[in-house]
Amino acid sequence: MVNTASPDRFLKTALIVGGGQGIGLGFVRRLLANNDLERVYATYRRLESATELLAIADSRLECFQMDLTDESQIAAVVHKIQAETTTLYYVINCVGVLHEGELQPEKSLRQIDSDRLLRYFQVNSVGAMLLFKQVQPLLKHQNRSILATISAKVGSIGDNQLGGWYGYRASKAALNMFIRTTAIEYKRTCPQAILVALHPGTTDTRLSLPFQRNVPPEKLFSVDRTVAQLLTVIDGLDPNDSGEFFSWDGSRLPW
Repeated sequence: MVNTASPDRFLKTALIVGGGQGIGLGFVRRLLANNDLERVYATYRRLESATELLAIADSRLECFQMDLTDESQIAAVVHKIQAETTTLYYVINCVGVLHEGELQPEKSLRQIDSDRLLRYFQVNSVGAMLLFKQVQPLLKHQNRSILATISAKVGSIGDNQLGGWYGYRASKAALNMFIRTTAIEYKRTCPQAILVALHPGTTDTRLSLPFQRNVPPEKLFSVDRTVAQLLTVIDGLDPNDSGEFFSWDGSRLPW
């Protein structure tokens, strides 16, 4: 990657999808720490899990309740943003599900359930694709912009050595295909937009909490560290990187 990023890391406007907690909340805080940013839009799904986000006292922050699996809600949020601006420079999707009530990563084929598989795809794959569709008009401008989605290394088909976690792995692999395919169309419609899937590493969040026991301390990242590392990757992207899959350290991951 060739670093062609502007010295003003955070340009004008940003949308963080899934900003209520974890990595998404970390992105919101990091972006607001830059005084050159004019506006940060952030979405959250459930009010009870977004208390920290909604407590942030910054006039540049505007929050919307939105379920990424409901296209009408995504369209409504985009419409509200369009009432204020015609351009976004950062769109970062941090929504994902690994476990949720009875939804747990499968250890064997005996645990496969069609409804649970569909839930993984609905949140981790289809929701992101609906977002890519709806934000496209806000990325049709002549300045460098980023559309990034948090993926996972376990979604790499080529890197899969352990098996298991069928629904999560497959839904993240589908997400990677969606970002790759969308990047091809965006080259025609939004030529200055760079689209990437990002693996954040194991981060100390609610999503990873049940699975942290066997993670070495040096490989369990704080949210602040993860966000800083991912922004370093984002800053180093150039147009040739659009449609690619990057790890937190900037290395390319196999599909």
